[in-house]
Amino acid sequence: MSTLKVNKLRDTAGSADAIVLDPNGGAVLAGVTTVTSVKVGAAVTISESGIDAVGLGITCANINGGQIGGRRRISINGDMIIAQRATSASVSDGSNEGYSTVDRWYVLHSSSAGGVATWSQDSDVPTDYSWGRFSKSLKADVTTADTSIASNHAITLQYRIEAQDIRNSGWDYTNPNSTLSVSFWAKSVKAGTYCVALHTHDGTVADIVKEYTLVANTWKHVELEFPGNSGLTIDDNNGAGLTVLWALQVGSDRQLDAGTTWTTRSGEGKYGSSNQVNFYDSTDNNFYLTGVQIEVGKATTFEHRSFGEELALCQRYFQLHNNIMTAGYVPDNTARVYALGFNYPVQMRDAPTLSITQTGSTSHQAVVDASQGANITSILSSSITKFCAEYSVNLDADLTNFRPAITESPASSTRATDYKFNAEI
Repeated sequence: MSTLKVNKLRDTAGSADAIVLDPNGGAVLAGVTTVTSVKVGAAVTISESGIDAVGLGITCANINGGQIGGRRRISINGDMIIAQRATSASVSDGSNEGYSTVDRWYVLHSSSAGGVATWSQDSDVPTDYSWGRFSKSLKADVTTADTSIASNHAITLQYRIEAQDIRNSGWDYTNPNSTLSVSFWAKSVKAGTYCVALHTHDGTVADIVKEYTLVANTWKHVELEFPGNSGLTIDDNNGAGLTVLWALQVGSDRQLDAGTTWTTRSGEGKYGSSNQVNFYDSTDNNFYLTGVQIEVGKATTFEHRSFGEELALCQRYFQLHNNIMTAGYVPDNTARVYALGFNYPVQMRDAPTLSITQTGSTSHQAVVDASQGANITSILSSSITKFCAEYSVNLDADLTNFRPAITESPASSTRATDYKFNAEI
């Protein structure tokens, strides 16, 4: 057998080499003709249908930027399905600012900003399923307009991430070549430019702003990539590490040029650019958000989790227990004190604060022993950790001293006793 020794192959009519050979046996092909299938050895066939590997495993570092064998979505309740507190709340300056409706979503309404909106869990969702399918959205409906924006005014929707979740996410936040993606579906009656901003909370705090554009009454999928920066600091703890903000109204003191540059914060946080629309300028305006996914690298299809798993993740920060049957007792000789303990179903982020709210008839018996009943009027003392709670409450009527008692489920759906454990960031 003879051997043809060449280092280049070129068509007789060609102007460039089609194949270049190297002394080690490799080859560079200028172009590859498409074929129906390729056989690799005896067990592997690559075709238009995929890869058929008989008896072999396939190793892949990532698919579309997502981690194989791990979770991609850092954010919780981005599909807006959990609403422990309420499904609707009116938010204005000094009223219900903060966490008021859908879990993990915080409404910042700066002091003296005049607009009012009803925030609610809604069923208006995208019908394009290429980035995931959704049943709920978070809706802002302006009920009182604000056409005059003071320089320090800002109204934003925020998602706050624990520092340790950012530290352990895989995002190299000190590297400008490492990116964090924020993708979501948004719709608004008011067309124009909107902004998403990122805030850090540790070390030398900094902000970065990016813009997106909405067409009136049209759902749009938005993918924004935020680079790291050598000056960023994020602690490895359970405090706030990063906040993602959707701007709806931004005064001049809260503005920052949109781009790829992080800016060290001095004074108030920066929430949007000068191009940000004033969403609160008309009572005709509605804004919808769903499918929020925060992840490392490129944006990928929304990672759905079960309702139960999403609820458990939300309960790390807030737990609502209404009409729970808990056993306690009337201690010492204080006939109007009721002491009890409670174990959380999920370990909370930190020791929560407890509030107890009763609704319905004043005759509702919140606490009963064998023959008596009373309503809870206030919390007297508590020993609360992120694992469990022991506390005592004052009652509006006497119970028998030293007798065991229970919290009673009400006889009517219009009556309720809510135990709220809050460990939000």
